[in-house]
Amino acid sequence: MWLLDRGPEFLAPRSRRAMLPAVKIGVLGATGPAGRGLAARLSDVGYEVLAGSRELAKAERVVADLAETWGDRVARITPADNQAACDADVVVLAVHADAALATSKYFADQLAGKVVVSMANNLVRSGTEFNAVPPPHGSIAKEMQALLWRSKVVTAFHLVPAAEFVNLDEKMESDVVACGDDDGAREALMEIICAIPELRAFDGGSLENAVGMETFAAVLLTVNIRHKVRAGLRFSGI
Repeated sequence: MWLLDRGPEFLAPRSRRAMLPAVKIGVLGATGPAGRGLAARLSDVGYEVLAGSRELAKAERVVADLAETWGDRVARITPADNQAACDADVVVLAVHADAALATSKYFADQLAGKVVVSMANNLVRSGTEFNAVPPPHGSIAKEMQALLWRSKVVTAFHLVPAAEFVNLDEKMESDVVACGDDDGAREALMEIICAIPELRAFDGGSLENAVGMETFAAVLLTVNIRHKVRAGLRFSGI
């Protein structure tokens, strides 16, 4: 496992933006809490973002709401339907786990050859705890890769609370593990992660390890519920 550093720890926002590659990112399901938060964070650090939804009008309302709250910090977000959002260089599926596979299958042709990011955890709540429900291939990410066999599926952001994503004034001190079978796609995702201040990106290896991140989300959420905290993942000694 290795850490991809951002370089100098305290780069000014303008400097960070100057270092970003010319990558357009599409977010499918950008009207949900995690999707809109990720879109806002990515825009804030300089990425061009297509905020996708099944209905363009809904995407337009969400982007307008974000603009009212955060102004120019989210000026790089363009509302789109999910089909248009698939035209981006990197596409993030920020939809619920129960919709991730259906969405992957529906847009498989359009996503061919692209880097596709899964954020999904297949969890169920039982009282004061969450339990993981692994699919036949072991993880949602592996199921997606089976459907998107012409795409490069990678996975990350499983353990970052959606509420922290959407509040751009809140520091997100978290470590994010990226898994994927394609080395180039995994490294591209890690660059995106590291563009967000206070996030550290770690190489978690192949998609075989995605099951660990997806299922650990159940443990982390259970700890947060029972201890009434908002804990995240942070590796010590690095």
